[in-house]
Amino acid sequence: MATAKESPTPVATTVAQDLPPEYHKAVVLFFKHMGVLQTIKPQHNVKDSFSNLVGGVLKVVSVERGKISCLVKVKAPLLNSYGGMHGGSVAAVAERVATACARTVVGEDKNLFLGELGISYLSSALHNAEVIIDGSVVRSGRNLTVVAVNFRLKESGRLAYMTRATFYHIPISSL
Repeated sequence: MATAKESPTPVATTVAQDLPPEYHKAVVLFFKHMGVLQTIKPQHNVKDSFSNLVGGVLKVVSVERGKISCLVKVKAPLLNSYGGMHGGSVAAVAERVATACARTVVGEDKNLFLGELGISYLSSALHNAEVIIDGSVVRSGRNLTVVAVNFRLKESGRLAYMTRATFYHIPISSL
């Protein structure tokens, strides 16, 4: 694993002959604006550091069988360059809430494998917005569990993100 002090190995870029040079320049500028050329800071260059960022803002409000409600205050580390909650942050929170929700109905004798996570981005949660996250089991059977997780802006009640996670049940090995 590369450390933050090491510079990334340059990768040769292949540009199609029929692509106008201004298009290539626009793509490079877009990636530069998005921070692609930045190096990872040492405090974030550790295993699962993103979980620490997400875990620091996720607060559990209520837990019932098949239902979980949480609250997130959107802090700077969760933002994209446009000032809204980053799609990766939405996915990370949705995965954690969906897993916890599935665990309320699936026994400890089975491992859960996240097979699919679908996200609809309907609106944006801006910096310091409080977001209510409600997870609920849609279906749970012998081999899979489906969980819906909705993100609503606390102030307006507006739906910002809708997610659906499908978990496959895997029996724990007896080795």
